[in-house]
Amino acid sequence: MSDDIRNKLRAGMIVKVHQKIKETNTKGEEKQRIQIFEGIVLALKHGTEAGATVTVRKVSNGVGVEKIFPINSPVVEKIELVRTMKVEQGRAYYLRTYRKKLKEVRTEQSKTSVEEDEENEEAPIEEEPQVEVETETEVK
Repeated sequence: MSDDIRNKLRAGMIVKVHQKIKETNTKGEEKQRIQIFEGIVLALKHGTEAGATVTVRKVSNGVGVEKIFPINSPVVEKIELVRTMKVEQGRAYYLRTYRKKLKEVRTEQSKTSVEEDEENEEAPIEEEPQVEVETETEVK
């Protein structure tokens, strides 16, 4: 996973948005925690302006959830890239009703890892024999 990618966001990326949440308990004390929202980027609006926003969508328990995050807000701690998927348009609102599976875009890093995996598959894997261990329990 990569670090903060605020300036490199594109529609179709699957990202984790780390958002700061302030909560007040019953005693009136404020506590701060980080909540992670993972989903696919549908749209970016307002480019590189101070008020730029990103729309992220995920499906939770069969219900689609969309959140609009201000990119440059201090509430958004960081945005991590998980994967990049191939989409047809710059604003991928059609993904709300899209039922086909999206194809992943291969990057140089993922190409090299796939080649390494293929090389590792060719080498025989030696398995250690499993030994059963019997334990006695004492009943009182």
